[in-house]
Amino acid sequence: MPWERLTSEALKYARVVDHYVYDSLGISPDRLRESSLHLFRAGGKRVRPLIAFLTARMLGGVEAESRAVPLASSIEVAHTFTLIHDDIMDQDDYRRGVPTVHKSYGVDWAILAGDLLHALAYKMVTESVERGLTVEGVYRALRALSVAAVNVSRGQAYDMQFEETWDVTPQDYLDMVRLKTGALMEAAARMGAVAAGAGYEVEALMGEYGVFVGVAFQIRDDILGIYGDPKVTGKPVYNDLRRGKKTILVLKALEVLAREKGAEAAEEFKSMVGPQASEEELRRAAEIIQETGALSYAEKLAKSYSERARRILAKLPAVDEEARSLLDELAVFVVEREK
Repeated sequence: MPWERLTSEALKYARVVDHYVYDSLGISPDRLRESSLHLFRAGGKRVRPLIAFLTARMLGGVEAESRAVPLASSIEVAHTFTLIHDDIMDQDDYRRGVPTVHKSYGVDWAILAGDLLHALAYKMVTESVERGLTVEGVYRALRALSVAAVNVSRGQAYDMQFEETWDVTPQDYLDMVRLKTGALMEAAARMGAVAAGAGYEVEALMGEYGVFVGVAFQIRDDILGIYGDPKVTGKPVYNDLRRGKKTILVLKALEVLAREKGAEAAEEFKSMVGPQASEEELRRAAEIIQETGALSYAEKLAKSYSERARRILAKLPAVDEEARSLLDELAVFVVEREK
């Protein structure tokens, strides 16, 4: 089975994180607790805590792995907060194969659940002192999480703006993705390095690894959003095209059309993307993305970011070589996954 070793490790860490989160959310009132736990119960890849744990283990061994528990949990809690609020803004009905929090509990409770998780993420970081993290380490972890929170908000803002205009370049897209998706993965890697007691230079390098993995992950997500099997991804086919998302696939196809076939062909393609487009137009847009080479370009671009992440790993010191190997495997997995 491909990815068996990585999957096994991810499941192990997911259980640790879930246990910590469930303990932390043993609160009242019941509706607040249940709405906050809704997406955790639906599962998820848990890529961010996996990065945090493996980084801690690679750089600091088993003791660092233990110190990373509150930090890895905090990053998943922060990620879940962003998903709840994203689903409200995007008016999505399903996430991870279940109704979204706002569909299940109402918008007011979903906002409140997101607010609670946002606050809880920071509380968890402070609790890492009880696991042996130094006060300086807590400061560095809080800084990493705070910077990520700011950048995710900026990335989401750009993403929303891009839906309203065609004045977007492929570089604009990459800058947005570094913020929206790369930021939390950067924070996860940085926090793992902090748990290991690594210096600032190693922390920053691991942060770059996280950013590159995040960008590769998002490009693959955009590919699956158009060409993935809905039964596997859990998302409707052509969903990103229907919403007018300016993904790298759409932007590159538009760039090629304008250059090779002229403004009229480019304008016709634009009319096939967005909520006004028919199912037939969406299907044709997906075909054009392939015909222009934009799909192939996106696949190669994702792989190039994966390779950059792997090169960083190769030059860092490692206490645990197996953890390094798993982080290397993760960088490959994010561009080959089917969901």
